[in-house]
Amino acid sequence: MGIVDGKRILVTGVITDASIAFHVARIAQEEGAVVVLTGFGRLSLVERIARRLPDPPPVIELDVTDDGQLASLAGRVAEHVDGIDGVVHSIANAPAGALGGNFLQTPWPEVASAVHVSAYSLKSLAMAALPLMKPGGAVVGLDFDATVAWPGYDWMGVAKAALESTARYLARDLGPNGIRVNLVSSGPVRTLAARSIPGFDQFEGVWAGRAPPGWDLSDGQPAARGCVALLSDWFPATTGEIVHVDGGAHAIGASGQQG
Repeated sequence: MGIVDGKRILVTGVITDASIAFHVARIAQEEGAVVVLTGFGRLSLVERIARRLPDPPPVIELDVTDDGQLASLAGRVAEHVDGIDGVVHSIANAPAGALGGNFLQTPWPEVASAVHVSAYSLKSLAMAALPLMKPGGAVVGLDFDATVAWPGYDWMGVAKAALESTARYLARDLGPNGIRVNLVSSGPVRTLAARSIPGFDQFEGVWAGRAPPGWDLSDGQPAARGCVALLSDWFPATTGEIVHVDGGAHAIGASGQQG
């Protein structure tokens, strides 16, 4: 019996089989869960990637900025499963002008887009799934350290800080419903989304120097395992938390192992 045996989990953000969300879906299935995916834009691509999972799941279209799609989400998910025990938020996007050292020049519409898609959508997704969730459910989002300013990350870093705050307020307001809300702060992983961030290659040296056990930028499984653990019943009293799955880099000073 797996740690999420029998649970029904909605996973967003699967784009390629290198994405953390793909590994979450795979590990969740291997641990006994029934998975439903959402996709945005190129649904045929998501469906093709879904066929690489142990048990190819259904794929539902979802644009988290579309109120109509959010309103109909529960009904469309209910065509495949009779409830939701877990939701995985793996959604982030910022216009090119909000990244790459353009912080002081980025106009509000581009900032608003980054915050809407990357932070506000956590609340939107949770509320859209809420009609199918019962006490004991869990919402887990993917985060990246927002306590410092990263090269080129700019307004996406601000959006991640907003995501962290959003998760805490959701934990407060969904707690009476018996639903936990947590984030997994992953170290950098070479996903399609990460490669679109100008200066992403600069992160590699940081983790090489600071993560005591090392960090593999090509492996999304550690973060995915953290997500699945939080979706399980093994953290029944943990909510509003940011669980770091980054090789310990967040806890080590600038000189890292060389100090």
